[in-house]
Amino acid sequence: MSEQKNLESKDDSGLFCEMMKSNTTTIVKKIESQIPTYAQLYSDVYTEYLHMIDDLFGTCYIAEKEIFEKFNFDPEMMKNFSNYMNSLSQAYASQIDLSTNFLKNYSEMRIAMIKSFDSYMHTMMDVYAKTLSQINSFVEK
Repeated sequence: MSEQKNLESKDDSGLFCEMMKSNTTTIVKKIESQIPTYAQLYSDVYTEYLHMIDDLFGTCYIAEKEIFEKFNFDPEMMKNFSNYMNSLSQAYASQIDLSTNFLKNYSEMRIAMIKSFDSYMHTMMDVYAKTLSQINSFVEK
């Protein structure tokens, strides 16, 4: 509730640019302040996944060992299956790395675009300021 009041009472100057700057900064900082919370929440979710998987496969291991011993499964088959699962895990880990690199490159591209737009806007604001100055000089006469 106090954040809402903070947003409402911040801009008393009456200048459009100041209002836009102030409110936009407030929103971006609010989003940015939530990043640690988002990271912690994702971490908590994946911690629960790991706990569930550990429980599931820990229980499965006991029952499976008993069955494998009774039916005399071929160890070579299990070795081949293990190799298969390891290759799937490596492929998945590789995909995670690719996805992370994609996000990194995407973020770098967005930052470059923002900087380019910022440079353009500075040029436009210089033109705007000169135009306002010329208008003021005509109004003063």
